[in-house]
Amino acid sequence: MNRYERLGVSSSKDDVHRAIANSDKGLFPQAFCKIVPDSLTGDPDYCLAMHADGAGTKSSLAYAYWRETGDMSVWEGIAQDALVMNLDDLLCVGVVGDVVLSSTIGRNRLLVPGEVVEAIIAGTESVVRRLQEQGVSIHLTGGETADVGDLVRTVIVDSTVVARLRRRDVIDASRIAAGDVIVGLASDGYADYETACNSGIGSNGLTAARHTLFDRSVAEKYPETYDPHIDPRLAYAGRRRLTDVEPSSGLPYGKWLLSPTRTYAPALRTMLDRFRPDVHGIIHCTGGGQTKALRFVRRLHVVKDHLFPTPPVFTAIGEEGEIPWREMYATFNMGHRMELYVPERIAADLVAIAECYGIEAAVVGHVEAAPNACLTISGEHGTFVYPS
Repeated sequence: MNRYERLGVSSSKDDVHRAIANSDKGLFPQAFCKIVPDSLTGDPDYCLAMHADGAGTKSSLAYAYWRETGDMSVWEGIAQDALVMNLDDLLCVGVVGDVVLSSTIGRNRLLVPGEVVEAIIAGTESVVRRLQEQGVSIHLTGGETADVGDLVRTVIVDSTVVARLRRRDVIDASRIAAGDVIVGLASDGYADYETACNSGIGSNGLTAARHTLFDRSVAEKYPETYDPHIDPRLAYAGRRRLTDVEPSSGLPYGKWLLSPTRTYAPALRTMLDRFRPDVHGIIHCTGGGQTKALRFVRRLHVVKDHLFPTPPVFTAIGEEGEIPWREMYATFNMGHRMELYVPERIAADLVAIAECYGIEAAVVGHVEAAPNACLTISGEHGTFVYPS
């Protein structure tokens, strides 16, 4: 059992995938999100894409940092995380706007006051306004706030999104083919539409990250931020305090790890406006990190041999926790969180579009024919083959 699993979390979610193995896969079984017929109008040329996700345990870190510093701005970041983890999944099937959004907040009312709920709701509205300024239309429909202290130790922030699109416009990973190259979009740095430098961690692997980096003072002051049933030797077992300064960014470690999840919607909107028919697949490297593509390809070998240099946030987590690099790649995005599978002839154009938005991009790999789905990662930390 790896460190992540010992903390009560699974990056592969094998048990979940087994539970849904026999469920209906929708109109496009290899699409990144489930696609169903357009039951709203019955138009056979259209379909509906829907997704639900959230900020995960990142909200637990936001709670601790807010309690430690009084910094309310972290809640707008959590609102962005909950939205982007859904919005960017929809990007993978070709949705670039006219998204309907509903939000759910579950809190322990004795610990999370109304001002935090107000900050999350206002944060969602602010993020939506900024995206609309970038040409990405999102429609707010309200949501639900529940006081569930018997179930939630601090606060959980989730969202559900739905969009309607033409069936002919759906991007389906079944089109990924041998000969495709993989264009990766960096997760760290400073996109033109972001308000601060991004560590790149997104909203995956935060359980491992915070318990690896931060010290026992967090557990002692804010025991509500973690599961008391996990091995106490793993709970906040690092050396850093929430307000210690991370040298590469100049930010407190807590704020650095709370970098709001970057959305690629503005850049993807431009890319798909120009090249939609040529995009064979888009993979959002979230749960499962750099191994996510294995869930969507068949009889193909995905080779990632030109990845971006590992951002400092992942180096710090890996080295502090002595986590094997093989496990790191299967947990975190490790430098790019979105990848497009395309013919080589358009790769340079996609890279140029991304860079127009201040997002570093590069060809990070390619696809080969194979008897079964497999993935090879080769780079600065060694060579790893999945599954092995």
